[in-house]
Amino acid sequence: MAIRGALIDDCALARIVKARGAIRLSLTERVFSGRPYSSFGEARSMISRSAYAQLRYSPLLLAGTVAGVTLTYIVPVTLSLLGTDIARYCAVMTWLFMAFAFQPILRFYRLSPFWGPFLPAIACVYLGFTLDSAFQHALGRGGMWKGRAQARARGTP
Repeated sequence: MAIRGALIDDCALARIVKARGAIRLSLTERVFSGRPYSSFGEARSMISRSAYAQLRYSPLLLAGTVAGVTLTYIVPVTLSLLGTDIARYCAVMTWLFMAFAFQPILRFYRLSPFWGPFLPAIACVYLGFTLDSAFQHALGRGGMWKGRAQARARGTP
């Protein structure tokens, strides 16, 4: 099968389907995951296994991801708590808008709307898993799945 060796099989399958025409990614209640992640540790392992691969093992894309998450999620929270005057006002409004924009996803997954303000913390946790993914790759343990490293070897395309 064309996706058998892929670390991120759903992305590999999407690439094959996309080659045959446009595809659309949307939310639906008709599809269920065959791999439920029932604990925080299982979710962490899944993200750490594939995050750096998703960035094509690129230190530049990793740096861009860190900068993007920092500017989008960390700066508004930091300025909300430590800023003054207009910077604090803008940061608080940004944080509120981001919490409001998160509401449709929370509703779709039947989660409390009170999770909205915690989106920056969730983003920081995900960023930590992404950094761990890159660190594990650098140690030669990237993409751990079923007891073995799945990530590409250094120097291979």
